[in-house]
Amino acid sequence: MYFVDDRPFTDAARLRAAVWGYGGHAVASGLAAAWWHGLTMFAPDVVEVTMPRNGSGRSRPGSKLRRRDLESADIDVQRGLRVTAVPLTVIEAAVRIRGGAKIMDRALQNNMELRQLWHAHLRNKGRYGSPAARILLQAADTGAHSEAERLFIRLTFHSESGDFHHDRVRQNAITLLGWQVLRFTWLDLTEYPERVIATLRTVISV
Repeated sequence: MYFVDDRPFTDAARLRAAVWGYGGHAVASGLAAAWWHGLTMFAPDVVEVTMPRNGSGRSRPGSKLRRRDLESADIDVQRGLRVTAVPLTVIEAAVRIRGGAKIMDRALQNNMELRQLWHAHLRNKGRYGSPAARILLQAADTGAHSEAERLFIRLTFHSESGDFHHDRVRQNAITLLGWQVLRFTWLDLTEYPERVIATLRTVISV
């Protein structure tokens, strides 16, 4: 693999070199794929590359080699580079870095369907980070509100959730009685519990 020396060796060039160096079946994955898809701001120092189990080659400096067989639905080509498709990339990157749940949250806000993430997860069960990804998916699923509420109660009152205010009718009734209603997402509760508690304390002290 050769690159001309009359142009800068950018992060994009480094990722291309790392993936192409393993041959035509190699795929950028993990945080490398997340950066390539624009899901994260910074390219990782070590490029994760996925190769088929029966592929040849050893891990090279600057890269981390993963051996697994990906289905075609989990492989995409972006700007000439083979990368894991966005759904698989999201659920893998979300458990790799602190605050990674924000990656999943943004994907869901940008028209990514939750079922796409679940399908990618189920096609790749047993991979590194799979249990943690399942927890995030369950939190974002249709039962997210009850899960978030239980977590919220544990963080603030250390008790069972009981009946929580699920519907807007009840919320409106509370407002009419003079109470202030605060809304938090599952991301707030899982990634920023201290901020949630601080907000509550501020409101209570007013």
